[in-house]
Amino acid sequence: MPGPAQSAVEGHGPTRVILAGICALILTVGLARFAYTPLLPVMRDGAGLSDLAGGWLATFNYLGYITGALIAATTSSLQRKFVMYRIGLVLGVLTTAAMGLTDNVYWWTLWRYLAGLSSTAGLLLASGLALNWLIRHQYKPELGVHFAGLGIGIAVSGVAVGLMIGRLDWAEQWLGLGLLGLVFAVPAWLWLPAPAPVTTDQQQGIPMDPVPDRRWMRLFIAAYFCAGAGYVVSATFIVAIVERLPIFSGWGSWMWVLVGLAAAPSTFLWDRIATLTGGLRALMLAYALQIVSIVLPAVSEGSAANLLAAVLYGNTFVGIVSLTLSIIGRRFPANPAKAMARLTISYGIAQIVVPAIAGYIASATGSYHGALWLAAAMMVLGIGALMAAQRRENALQRH
Repeated sequence: MPGPAQSAVEGHGPTRVILAGICALILTVGLARFAYTPLLPVMRDGAGLSDLAGGWLATFNYLGYITGALIAATTSSLQRKFVMYRIGLVLGVLTTAAMGLTDNVYWWTLWRYLAGLSSTAGLLLASGLALNWLIRHQYKPELGVHFAGLGIGIAVSGVAVGLMIGRLDWAEQWLGLGLLGLVFAVPAWLWLPAPAPVTTDQQQGIPMDPVPDRRWMRLFIAAYFCAGAGYVVSATFIVAIVERLPIFSGWGSWMWVLVGLAAAPSTFLWDRIATLTGGLRALMLAYALQIVSIVLPAVSEGSAANLLAAVLYGNTFVGIVSLTLSIIGRRFPANPAKAMARLTISYGIAQIVVPAIAGYIASATGSYHGALWLAAAMMVLGIGALMAAQRRENALQRH
């Protein structure tokens, strides 16, 4: 029977496997994808990047992300996914450094697209491969620790940018982040082992949720689409928003650190809440708190309100991703990355459309408030979809 003993023979244990996934998230999401957020105002001031161009760069980043999700959704082979995972690690390092090698917006667009493509390696492929490994070796199939890498990655990118501001220009900061990414690429490459199929015997004894019906799945996908729309405005513009407030001028990157510090432990909190209330109810609560985090900067320029918004945002958006992908991963244990990718496609479509709209709104009004209200409205619709999914689940259980 495979288990800890076999893991030792293979040279991999659950700690190394989980750490590999965390490092992959720090590289491909925290640095390659999210370092753009604290660097946005730096590039605006130092490289002449406009709000409109900034929104379009974010849109192409998410377009790359959804491209990666589509590839993952149409790929059944775990071995092929493992190769794609390693390609994503390489892209994460190269595209981050490449941002500092040009001031041409068209090249930036290409690099942001490829960086988005790489982010699926950490968020979808690494999580699916890690879950597969845990199930195959009869460990508890939980991904809360893995998704802590999202918050850690955000904090790492924010700290790195905060320390480099005033010492390096915007281009040198991108190069420095690329070098930092290489540090995380090494364990992410070495510590995640090649996959093997999960057998029926290996799944025995591990509690799994029932496979959902099509109606439930459509509602769940719709809710995640709304979550993507709700989260992306703050993910792209939160640093630029607070930098425009006199009290936080020059401190935007450290606000991003606060988001990451709030996000890092959030997966454990939301796992606990989900255990007590059920996954869908926990998601509804996370959506509601994220609405508060989105609305606060639109209604107040006070320091307390904006600090609370950053904490709530970091805590909830990672919790939403972790809860959503964990719920689906437990229902499709044999090939979780493929099922996760289906959801991520809807999440990514929202992230393609909304940043560009937000950029237009900011350019037309000189404010991000309109985009924030749009994001909050989408989250309200998401709660409605989750409530409908909960009713569907209850009806199925009664029958």
